[in-house]
Amino acid sequence: MEQPTLDVADLTVRFGGVLALDHVSLRAEANEIHGIIGPNGAGKTTLFNAVCGFVRPERGTIRYRGEALLGTAPHQLAQLGIARTLQGLGLWPGLTVLENVLVGSRVRPNFVASLLAMPRADRLERRLRDQAIQVLEELGIASVAGTLPGALPYGVQKRVIIARALMAAPDLLLLDEPASGLSAGDIERLAELVGRLRQRMSVVVVEHHVDLVMAISQRITVLNFGAVIASGTPAEIRGNRQVSAAYLGEDVTTAEGGASA
Repeated sequence: MEQPTLDVADLTVRFGGVLALDHVSLRAEANEIHGIIGPNGAGKTTLFNAVCGFVRPERGTIRYRGEALLGTAPHQLAQLGIARTLQGLGLWPGLTVLENVLVGSRVRPNFVASLLAMPRADRLERRLRDQAIQVLEELGIASVAGTLPGALPYGVQKRVIIARALMAAPDLLLLDEPASGLSAGDIERLAELVGRLRQRMSVVVVEHHVDLVMAISQRITVLNFGAVIASGTPAEIRGNRQVSAAYLGEDVTTAEGGASA
């Protein structure tokens, strides 16, 4: 039986006396888009930070393609096939778009070989440049490869950070608030892009735009106050009373009838 790409089980994280994640479990299967939603402060980004090694859980396990991931340093993730975007842009303003994307590659030319301009270093640099251009073409922004990020519209800059993550050719892509600050048109293009990426990788998306998550995800996990309150298909989540209560502050009606006070 094929292992899930990401398997989080019973994850608990505390910051001092604050319980940030409370026995959280989720599974992202191969070639699946798995959405994570929840109100502000629900623990969504903390979950990503735990997966990426920035936060040490108090208990629980994280497995990537069947292998334990806890204890892996953040800088080792790309070599394993895991890439992540951040809520902010995180682009280097003094580097061109192409140079920003090249930074995301798992492969680095040998320093000495590059310093001495050896042929193998030149060949590798050309190959990486060609690969970066292909990624930019896939995202429809190859025409701005030589431009500094600050000169570009915000929506284009967002695509640049996704391009940098894709440069690592990941098996698991973690997108943290990819639609924040985007126009309706940019969100439509983002949904189409993520749908295509599913053909070659698993994608886990933390996002406040619930409509986007509902449109692109095969499964959704809903967090509230650090705990999973619902998990299932978009149709199952859409009809879940606890999710409505978490987002809208509604009272949840019990099966027997009558609203809780």
